[in-house]
Amino acid sequence: MVSATQGPPGEGEAVFVISVAAQLSGLHPQTLRTYERVGLITPGRTGGGGRRYSYSDIERLRGIAELTASGIGIEGVRRILDLENAAAALRARNAELVAELEAVREALRQALAVRPAAPRSNLPAVPQAAIGQSVVVWRRKS
Repeated sequence: MVSATQGPPGEGEAVFVISVAAQLSGLHPQTLRTYERVGLITPGRTGGGGRRYSYSDIERLRGIAELTASGIGIEGVRRILDLENAAAALRARNAELVAELEAVREALRQALAVRPAAPRSNLPAVPQAAIGQSVVVWRRKS
């Protein structure tokens, strides 16, 4: 039961005992133990060693059940989950890099806005809209 001061448990907070997790996921408790033994799921543990499952564990179990129901074996499920985890990590890293790139672009825009006019050169001017794009300059040998 959730008290008024605590609020509902978070998505990653391990609160469900194995019987409740089995019921919510539609799997038998022994299946949950098997999935833990083969490394598909890692429930939290109480001080006494009892298993506790989170909302995200339940969703993972439901996903595993869908995959196995469609005929995919345990090793195939493991590989799919590994690939999904790798893809999620790559998406997160990509988002970090995009944010970093935008910060560098903004810093460059600000630096260009406050710098004094450059001395005249014989190189073509790069329009302001071209910042963030690649520019190749070729100089002919004299």
